[in-house]
Amino acid sequence: MTARPRTPRPAGVRSGAHRRPILIGLMMTMALSAVDNTIVSTAVPQVVRDLGGFTLFSWVFSSYLLTQTVTIPIYGKLADQWGRKPILIAGSIIFLAGSALCASSWNMISLICFRGLQGLGAGSINATVNTLAGDLYELEERGRVQGWLSSVWGISAVFGPTLGGSLAQYASWRWIFLINLPIGAAAIALIARYLHEDVSRTRHRIDAAGALAVLIGAGALMFGLLQGGVAWSWWSPPSVAVFAVAILAIGAAVVAERRAAEPILPTWLWKRRALAGSGLASAGLGLLVIGPTTFLPTYGQLVLGLGAVAAGAVLGTMSFGWPLATSQSARLFLRFGFRNTALLGAGICLAAVAGFLLLPAAAQVWQPVADTFVLGAGCGLLSVCTVVGAQSTVGWNQRGVVTGSVMFCRYLGQSLGAAIFGAIFNSSLNARLRAAPPQLRAHLPGSVSGVSAAIGRTSGLGPALGYLRSAISAATHDVYAALVICAVVTIAVIAIIPRRIAAPAAPAAPAAPAADEPADEATGESRLPEDEPQACRANCRAARPS
Repeated sequence: MTARPRTPRPAGVRSGAHRRPILIGLMMTMALSAVDNTIVSTAVPQVVRDLGGFTLFSWVFSSYLLTQTVTIPIYGKLADQWGRKPILIAGSIIFLAGSALCASSWNMISLICFRGLQGLGAGSINATVNTLAGDLYELEERGRVQGWLSSVWGISAVFGPTLGGSLAQYASWRWIFLINLPIGAAAIALIARYLHEDVSRTRHRIDAAGALAVLIGAGALMFGLLQGGVAWSWWSPPSVAVFAVAILAIGAAVVAERRAAEPILPTWLWKRRALAGSGLASAGLGLLVIGPTTFLPTYGQLVLGLGAVAAGAVLGTMSFGWPLATSQSARLFLRFGFRNTALLGAGICLAAVAGFLLLPAAAQVWQPVADTFVLGAGCGLLSVCTVVGAQSTVGWNQRGVVTGSVMFCRYLGQSLGAAIFGAIFNSSLNARLRAAPPQLRAHLPGSVSGVSAAIGRTSGLGPALGYLRSAISAATHDVYAALVICAVVTIAVIAIIPRRIAAPAAPAAPAAPAADEPADEATGESRLPEDEPQACRANCRAARPS
């Protein structure tokens, strides 16, 4: 149905003095998504013992990631049309329903399906929480708020596996999902009670064709990336067919979005340098995060000789550096601008991943710990600038689709990185296993798939243990060499972001941007506190609680 014209009025949040309980509610909803990424991994043995289907267990994670990622841009658009509150509450309810059903799973197939339902709810959480942070807080405060939100991920990364293992060992793995219910109920109650939006209720054209094309295209692309090199080889007929479907669906999505009155992913997102650069930089951030997340625990266990918990703690130092950097980010981007702060973050990431390559073969534990902490700090700066910088260019009724697009790019980057770095690691390790001396080959796993079992029985490797350690160390270094390339490309992408990021011209932004490029973006360095237009300040106040 066509939207009937109405007198425009500022849209935003009307929450009085209740920002603190709203922020607590947002942190609790984000905790649902963040903890669920880590808490399940430590319960693998107990789940498989009860449900069977070990060969399918990777899809317990993949189905969640797939449905979460492909729905983020759709939720972002719906939040612009109908308001953040109903979308966030509906998504949280879906997530909690999926959690309850996961706890009642009777076999591995049912668990995979219910995890996909959880992912549908998590997509709403990831699309709207950061958007609401932009609505509630002025530009000067968003860096600090992003630090609070990032701390949720840090705490989840550290305590999630411990909590999951404890529940699985001393109670039941089903409590891993049931524990979400009281947390989610409290979060919904806080948001329902204290969050009040001033949304202009109009009739909207639902972009059904675009949404379907985006779902199929992004879903097929992620499915191909998740299965390629695992279930089938990259150039096998199934792989070619899946990627062909992805290409066709993405082409159909481009056509549909150009024709739609209210597109899910508007084409102007990719025509404006500030938004396109933020999206691509966010994809680079996803790549920089997923590499260490996937392979550093294995490096810690077999190369450094740590236990599983200690090896996870090495990776956990990233989660400490990240919120510390985000808490200080506002001072930097208010003084030096978004682009320069993002360049600083990407530069720190480059120094960290390049520094890992310089570690000695017999590295001491503190060296990768310090390196990973520095990488987390760089990622923290980069994450804030890609989100807050993009949000600052649009008004309330475009903030959801912009935030959703940036988050979608980040998760898509993680999926792409998992495939790329997995192929690099497996190829490098497989080549070294084949090149092992004949006297050691009998003690080594015959292929990469046997390495995980070898990690659990290092005492049985005998003289081959040292060779396997050096092979894993070399393969991990190859992954970090690829991360260096990713960091360099990310820096190049950030360079296309204008020095001056144009702010919205009025408190209520129009349905589409007035121009694809800001007229003043070619000017000199932007110091945001001095150069920010007065209209942007008025819009920030309108979106802030009165």
